[in-house]
Amino acid sequence: MSPEVFVDILRDALFLVIMLVSAVIVPSLLVGLMVAVFQAATSINEQTLSFLPRLIVTLLSLIYGGHWLVQQLTDYTIRLIDSIPSVIG
Repeated sequence: MSPEVFVDILRDALFLVIMLVSAVIVPSLLVGLMVAVFQAATSINEQTLSFLPRLIVTLLSLIYGGHWLVQQLTDYTIRLIDSIPSVIG
């Protein structure tokens, strides 16, 4: 296995991880920012007010995007397994 092939596999894997994680984290980040602005404007410092909406949005993004997340991971795994003969040989 040449170093270029290893770097390509690692780059693709890291890109996939960043894409999958950001699909779940970005909506939660946006909701957390909106809640933080609301809390700053109203001077409400309730911890559950910031935690619960982020939890709900994270769960909803996993529910609605779960099929896409698993499909991306499956496609990458199939591509990786299909490339084994070219990597070894």
